[in-house]
Amino acid sequence: MRHYYSAQEIRDAEAPLLAALPDGALMRRAAYGLATVVAEELSRRAGVVAGRSVCALVGSGDNGGDALWALTFLRRRGVAVSAILLNPERVHHAGLTALRKVGGRVVSAVPADTDLVLDGVVGISGTGPLRPGAAEIAEQISAEGIPVIAVDIPSGVDVHTGAVDGPAFRAAVTVTFGGYKPVHALGDCGEVRLIDIGLDLPASTLRELDAHDVAVAWPIPGPSDDKYTQGVTGVLAGSSTYPGAAVLCTGAAVAATSGMVRYAGTAAAEVVSHWPEAIATQTEEASGRVQAWVIGPGYGTAERQTRTLRRVLSGGLPVLVDADALTILAEHPDLTELVASRTAATVLTPHAGEFARLAGAPPGPDRVGAARSLAARLNATVLLKGNVTVIAQPDGTAYLNRAHGSWAATAGSGDVLAGVIGALLAAGIPADRAAAMGAYVHARAAAAAAADPGPGKAPISASRLLGHLRWAIAEIG
Repeated sequence: MRHYYSAQEIRDAEAPLLAALPDGALMRRAAYGLATVVAEELSRRAGVVAGRSVCALVGSGDNGGDALWALTFLRRRGVAVSAILLNPERVHHAGLTALRKVGGRVVSAVPADTDLVLDGVVGISGTGPLRPGAAEIAEQISAEGIPVIAVDIPSGVDVHTGAVDGPAFRAAVTVTFGGYKPVHALGDCGEVRLIDIGLDLPASTLRELDAHDVAVAWPIPGPSDDKYTQGVTGVLAGSSTYPGAAVLCTGAAVAATSGMVRYAGTAAAEVVSHWPEAIATQTEEASGRVQAWVIGPGYGTAERQTRTLRRVLSGGLPVLVDADALTILAEHPDLTELVASRTAATVLTPHAGEFARLAGAPPGPDRVGAARSLAARLNATVLLKGNVTVIAQPDGTAYLNRAHGSWAATAGSGDVLAGVIGALLAAGIPADRAAAMGAYVHARAAAAAAADPGPGKAPISASRLLGHLRWAIAEIG
């Protein structure tokens, strides 16, 4: 599991080390790791390290000091190094002295033969876009195609939200120290490399599951299990207008676990024709034994659907509310009050537009904060869809899931995700874990569908994504 830390949490963890170590030792430790990554990049790109050229843009904070010390270490490996001092009066003097001692140059512009640029303009305390001088240099570097290695964060990108509000560096690689920050998942940081500098960091409230986390928690039938003990997923989805939503959602629940899926709705015939293993009926009120509900994909928003949503939310089972059911929820304050009062798990899976209707405002640049706020207000797990999906709990705990692409941004993809998470809820997985695990496998299935058949990648449909779900589940095991 990967943990993400705020700037203050990193500073708090650094404080005991700074007090215990000789002055400047922690910075040099970080800079040595940075120099190692730069050398690896030079070797990968040019085949050699010695004789290459690196220029650093040096700001006034510790990141500028990291960059200067990294240049010093690189110079000792035969790299030609130079530095542009954006604020000479506030430069890190020990780093600058060390650089000059090994023959590094202070320049006013990026040398023509530069192979890599180090972005040491601002660190995790910086806010806002690049100032004009740095912005002009960033534009020049981008125009000339010189790769950038960012120190801790790409300058101009918000460390907490990953948002960009003006000129910013675009990094090929970002080297960070001690622990990951939210920007490393939420922002455009290129490849992120973590340098261990000896911080003693606790578990954080912002996390990301990896393949191992998902594999060990995915429900596997035991020798005494039957179809009921593995979880029965109830699906209330689809309509005469959108029968495909029912087919996709039910099919995803069938693929996700080995229990049973009960479909109830007007698309029963279409569901059975695609998934004969599903138990399907057109009568929603007498759907039989169920251990979790999925309601909403392609469902409609009329009075009948509103009554059914109220009935399901009034029960004591886990419920995933998606698509049209989210619209109903947003239009009926009494239903949002019902959600907030539930003791069983409720998972809400809005995209940005649905989130705005539920919350009264768009999520904005701070998607984690927005999801946490709505989760706390509604006492529910909120899965805010996006290229980086945010899963927030009422207590402020949140998971991120990076899709590493937008292949899943296709019609019907959300119906598949709802079915997967609903099946995990029925199997007894806690709501936040079920949502995070479902998002992880969903993204893996989308990437696999885009790459099959290779080489290269091609656009996918939700049906192709669904067809790769079993592969994605097996592949993480």
